[in-house]
Amino acid sequence: MERWKLWHATALCAVAIIAGTAAAADRPPAGWTAQNVELLGYTIMAGRPAFKITLTRAGDRWYIIGGHYNVPGWSVVDVTEPRSPRVVKFIPGPANTSTNQVDLADNILVASLVRPGNREDAGMDPRNPYQAGIVLMDMKEPLNPKELGRWLTDEPNGRGTHRNLYAGGRYVHLAAHMKGYDGNIYVIVDIANPAKPVEAGRWWVPGQHVAGGETAQKDPNVSLHNPNFVDGNLVYLSYGDAGMVVLDISDVSRPKLVSRTKFEQSHRFDVHTVTPDLKRKLLYVNSESVTYNCVGPLDHVTIVDNADPAKPAPLSRFPVPVPPRGLPYTSFCDKGGRFGPHNQNQLQHNPHVQKQGNLAYVTWFNAGLRIYDVSNKRLAHEIGYFMAGEPEKQYLKSYGPYVRMEDVVVDTRGYIYLTGGAQQGLYILRYTGPVKN
Repeated sequence: MERWKLWHATALCAVAIIAGTAAAADRPPAGWTAQNVELLGYTIMAGRPAFKITLTRAGDRWYIIGGHYNVPGWSVVDVTEPRSPRVVKFIPGPANTSTNQVDLADNILVASLVRPGNREDAGMDPRNPYQAGIVLMDMKEPLNPKELGRWLTDEPNGRGTHRNLYAGGRYVHLAAHMKGYDGNIYVIVDIANPAKPVEAGRWWVPGQHVAGGETAQKDPNVSLHNPNFVDGNLVYLSYGDAGMVVLDISDVSRPKLVSRTKFEQSHRFDVHTVTPDLKRKLLYVNSESVTYNCVGPLDHVTIVDNADPAKPAPLSRFPVPVPPRGLPYTSFCDKGGRFGPHNQNQLQHNPHVQKQGNLAYVTWFNAGLRIYDVSNKRLAHEIGYFMAGEPEKQYLKSYGPYVRMEDVVVDTRGYIYLTGGAQQGLYILRYTGPVKN
């Protein structure tokens, strides 16, 4: 109890510092707590909270680029001074289109164009026209972005694309809803000419191609969430209930299966994220919690030996977060909303992002951000956390009134960027605990 009071007091002190020294920053929702994590800055992003984020630099300036749930478009946030984050540019997106997924490399932003879902309270309605695919933007000058081109799926009434991967170069790797398929599939798009992107190849789990005569999936969660990273000729895919898929794309027109690994046999969203530690030949793999109040199977964050990509071998699992003493609940299952893993510091292809080492960062929805020491691949243990306070406003009612920490990116300076989805803004944190070399 006394330790929790100390952390909470430190948190309140930090808020006072922010309010006194960073006039451009917003005040974060009250009631947040932390251990071995310092809150430096916060912005509600002019009432447009970000969902997924990416990072870039221009000269000596650092920028977070965020996609939104509740408004079509993207915000550019100057985070050069972490105590004073400020939105410096809003880029409008196509009308009635969700634009919440982003990635960036070679100064090109790849942003998803997605069916909006039921978001009538935000002025977005899936029954009205929208765009489905991706848009490419030149972000060499983040304050002067220029659209380069768009690629639209062959299913104009489909879901569009989800969390895509662009690590630079000629090819973009998509999780796309295509005509005649059940769920998202893997599509490679050639952007050698960004004004006229073209499909270069595709792959799917057998059973998805219903228009091709394959048996329809019994499991609606066999759907590609996102391509995670490319290592040489191999691409790693988070394929929902189909597990983790590794493909050989030495011939992009004909991807070939290398391996497919499941971690929980009954999980609706078995693999959501895969983050590599290439030096140690390890993978950090997690599911996604997709239900409220812990209704459903066990979620997991698993450390995987990837010395042989044809035979990935699970080694151990991260511990489940436990609330600190003194809170009105003893389990995050009783807190309300979702509890379970979601995203990691996974943009490892981005040169401005901290490379995976002995610290692992995982968002756990209502349990906030959890930081782990993974120096022992058989025994990960929690060494820090940040738990946001309750949302002060519902920017999107269908999102719910709950704490939902969504995405995390850590830059090479050590600053941690954490989003609260549709209900909270961008938090800027710093881990202050010990690090094993």
